[in-house]
Parts: sequence; C-alpha cells; structure tokens
Amino acid sequence: MASFRELLQQAKASITEVDTAVGQELLEQGHLLLDVREPDEYEQGAIPDSIHIPRGQIESSIENRLPDRGTRLVVMCAGGVRSAFAVQTLEQLGYENSVSMDGGFNKWKDEGRPWTRPRTLTPEQRSRYQRHLLVPEVGEEGQLKLLNSKVLLLGAGGLGSPAALYLAAAGVGTLGVIDMDVVDESNLQRQILHNIDRLGERKVDSAKKTLTGLNPDVDVVAYDVRLGADNIMGILAGYDLVVDGADNFPSRYLLNDASVKLGIPVVHGSIFRFEGQITVFDPRQGPTYRDMLPEAPPAEMAPSCAEAGVLGVLPGIVGSIQALEALKLLLGVGEPLRGRLVAFDALEMSFREFKLRVDPDNEVTWENRDRIEITELDGLCMPAFTDNAGA
Repeated sequence: MASFRELLQQAKASITEVDTAVGQELLEQGHLLLDVREPDEYEQGAIPDSIHIPRGQIESSIENRLPDRGTRLVVMCAGGVRSAFAVQTLEQLGYENSVSMDGGFNKWKDEGRPWTRPRTLTPEQRSRYQRHLLVPEVGEEGQLKLLNSKVLLLGAGGLGSPAALYLAAAGVGTLGVIDMDVVDESNLQRQILHNIDRLGERKVDSAKKTLTGLNPDVDVVAYDVRLGADNIMGILAGYDLVVDGADNFPSRYLLNDASVKLGIPVVHGSIFRFEGQITVFDPRQGPTYRDMLPEAPPAEMAPSCAEAGVLGVLPGIVGSIQALEALKLLLGVGEPLRGRLVAFDALEMSFREFKLRVDPDNEVTWENRDRIEITELDGLCMPAFTDNAGA
C-alpha cells in the first residue's frame, strides 16, 4: 500500500509543474486559473478572475463549469500539493492542457503578485440562494454576478410586477422601477406588486415595499417620473439591461433610441387580451424595436389594455418570461431571444416563434449611435439625428 508521500511523488512525476513566475506568464497568455482550495481559504484571498472549484468537487463540477476539455489551465492550491492531485484527476477526465503551480497561493502572495479578497456569499445568502447554487450554470459565481447586476424596469404594472418579483427573488442587486402612476383598484386584477391597502399610493413606493420585503439584498431605486427625452439618458446610464413593460408607442420608441445610443439590451414584452409577445432587442448583437416596427400603427389598430382589456394572468406569464430572459442575459447562459420573437396565445396554449431581422433602412443603430438625438416623439416615430447625419 502506497503512502501519501509516494502518491504525491507519483502524481508530480506524471504531470507538468510550473513555478509562480511561469504561472503568471501563462495567465497573461490566456490560460485560466483554477483555484482548488477550500471555500474558507478562497474567501481570505484569491487571484483575480480565477475559477474556484474545491478539490473535492472537481470530478462532479468541472464538466459543467468548463465543458471545453481543451481549455488551458493553471491549477493552484495553497502550496502545490492539492493542485498536483487535481491536475492528475483533470488529465484522467480528458483535460490535458493543465499544469500545477508549485508553491501555490502562499508563494504567489509572498512574492507580491496581484491578489484580492473576493466577494463571497454570506451564510444567510447561501441559504437563500441554495437552489441557485445547485445549478451548475449559476453556482456561487453566477449568484455573485446577479447580486452585482442592475436592471431597470419600465413600469410597475402588469408586466413589471411579475418581472420585478422574480428578479428580486433571484437576487438581482439593484432594481430600478420607473412609474408615475398611483395604485388603482382596477390594477389589482393583474398588478401583483400592489394590494388593496395601498390604493392611492404611488406605484413606485408600493413596489419598493413589496420587493424589499421579499428580499432585503435588493436595492430598489424608485423613479416617480414621466420617462422623457430630458431624463431617459441619465436614468438608463449604468444599468445592465431594461425590462420593457411600457404600454404606449412613444415610450417604446424613446426607449429604443436611448438604449441603442447606450448599447443597453431591452427585454421587450407586450400583451393584448389573450395574447403576448416577448423578444430581446440587443443593439450590439441583433435587431431592435425599430427593425421590428419602423413606424407605429394607427391608434385604432393598437388599443391599450385599458381599452381592449387583458386576462389578468397573461401578464404574469409574459412578465415571468421577461424575467427569465433578463437572468439569462445577466448570467451569460442559454440562447436569449435575440432576433427571435415568441408569440403566446393563451386560448390555444401555443407558442410560436418568428425571426426578426435587421432593417437595412433603419438608421437608428449602434454603429450610428453618435448621430442619434433623443427627442420627444409624441406619437411621431421618425428618428432624430444630428445635423451631420447626411442623407
């Protein structure tokens, strides 16, 4: 029976080891750093941009975290022992471009090389987000990403309510909510952020009470204003994406032009009686609202919910899908609805997908962002450009 020392010697003889200087050079050349220390060690200090998988979880977690077996890895522990065994395991799993960093984090730190104290989840957060932590595509890294994210919700109504609730429950760190209305009794059939005790209260205040009561981790920023050309750029700046729950065309076109100019994705949703639509407008990677709808239809062709009505549960379904798309974008997982529009028919219980394409005649694009002027549309949906726009 082999001793620990003999097993370590065998492991080191079968793998490639590098010192900390070479390890740093490899990282600068594009290798990824895999930190296999225990969570309490990692919390005390880590190398920036490292991937943390404790040694005992490599076999069960590595394929989900790093599916490409050709990934070039520098593996590190505290001193170089666990990393040697980890590289041996990785090679058995098919990850053959892995090296162990001799001396580990302790030597790296003693030599004055760059390190930081990473943000980690508190025990309370680990309990709250436990089901997220079990999902390989989320895990602790993804949950921390959500806690550092900022999402702006346009509207605290039918679509904004379910989207806000699920984003808050998921732990999105900052939620901005824009709405200048008050809670009305007719809202309560679908706007589940509010309740009968808040009739007459400002919607943004009601939304903040509900969301912070659901998750104190979330900072809710209330904008009790009319979204206009004079304030939209200042409000949108700094947010990672926008969840669009607007119910009128001028607001949608205004949001489109500002989001294109800033390069901010918009998760769009719309509802009508028993039907809903969802898509993602990402100005840097696909079509936008003006590509889908260059001009607004006549008012008689597009009545609002107040005029046409809506089944109360429908915005719950559409808004929940908007929240899902927002989380996918924030986490960088899955296939978001860029260039795809999903149409939902509640009576048929059917989902249909339509392709959206970039309109070559649309000038409101990310490439033209410096020429876009943000102006009040008042129902007129032609884009505005600076004087040097050209024909």
